[in-house]
Amino acid sequence: MELQFGPGVADFREEVRTWLAEHLVGEFAEHRGVGGPTDGEAWEVRLAWDKELSAGGWLGLGWPVEYGGRGLGLLEEIVFEYEYARAGAPFRATGNGLDLLGPMLVAMGSEEQKRRFLPRILAVEELWGQGFSEPGAGSDLAAVRTRAERDGDEWVINGQKVWTTFGMHADWLYVLARTDPDSQRHKGLSMLLVPADQPGVEIRPIRSLARQDEFAEVFFTNARTRADLVVGEVGQGWRTAMGTLGIERGATLLPLQLTFEREMDALLDLARERGALADPMHRRAVLDAWMSVRIMRTTNLRTVAELLQGRTPGAQATTAKLYASTRHQTMGHVAMEIAGASGQIVGDGYALDNRQRSFLLSLAETIYGGASEIQRNIIGEKVLGLPKDPRPA
Repeated sequence: MELQFGPGVADFREEVRTWLAEHLVGEFAEHRGVGGPTDGEAWEVRLAWDKELSAGGWLGLGWPVEYGGRGLGLLEEIVFEYEYARAGAPFRATGNGLDLLGPMLVAMGSEEQKRRFLPRILAVEELWGQGFSEPGAGSDLAAVRTRAERDGDEWVINGQKVWTTFGMHADWLYVLARTDPDSQRHKGLSMLLVPADQPGVEIRPIRSLARQDEFAEVFFTNARTRADLVVGEVGQGWRTAMGTLGIERGATLLPLQLTFEREMDALLDLARERGALADPMHRRAVLDAWMSVRIMRTTNLRTVAELLQGRTPGAQATTAKLYASTRHQTMGHVAMEIAGASGQIVGDGYALDNRQRSFLLSLAETIYGGASEIQRNIIGEKVLGLPKDPRPA
């Protein structure tokens, strides 16, 4: 896949390619394409790579210059992400701060919060974890029960969060908590910035199917944070949270697309090697996976084009996450079926190859970032105009 972005960013694109060619060497080159949004493999190498990117000025391209960014536009961000994925650079370890919290602070944070946190995120000096999901409020985020009570010039926080990605590495957590004890559902929530290194915060790793500790559960027992560390208005945390989740689209579409295309190429190579294309059932399954990746490409390009034109993306942007997660799982199942018994053999210390790791990690894709059931409700209500699910009185 080779995209042309026009002459206006030709020099910038060449700058990106040149820098990556010069710096994606040695240990970094040995870990091309390693990691993912919920894959903690080679963490220390990826963290060192992020610091290399920071030194080169490649983090926070669209952030304001006064906070350490480069003040570039969406097109430059997309070009960078595309070339980054095309070069197979390691997946950035600081995604929670760079891709979610940082843009949220740029859009909704106070001036003091921006100056305090944004430069440290770009310098890879502080890592962040997201405190949204709870044991009883995963997909139904409005059912948050973690509470924060005002005590003088501090908030006192009690509750539990779960599925905090890379939580064990976090220096800070951005936590959705109920600050109005009499409120229900979307009302009375606030977005708090909470230091992780304190007696009232306990972080426990959760071992995944891929034998990694990329997730964690977090327990708050009279944990404290300053009263002014609320992003947005007190009681308006739902609006802040929805803005954060909306940031997970846009410039990240093409890198994900290229990852799927590389996996599809690997699946084709495996099918040819095993002679699976001679079997009608296997041939149909492989062709179906290939068409799915092409559909994802077309959908993503359409959404990117709309974003660059300043338009609100169409219905395809709403369906993209559901389609990509379900089809990626199907692709993984096909690959494992064709691999046969060898796909069930792991290396020393439960070492997984790329195919096995992708298959296992994809099983969570229909849960995190919005469960498929919730995605179908959103599509039904927002796109098709169907009535909402009835709720108990």
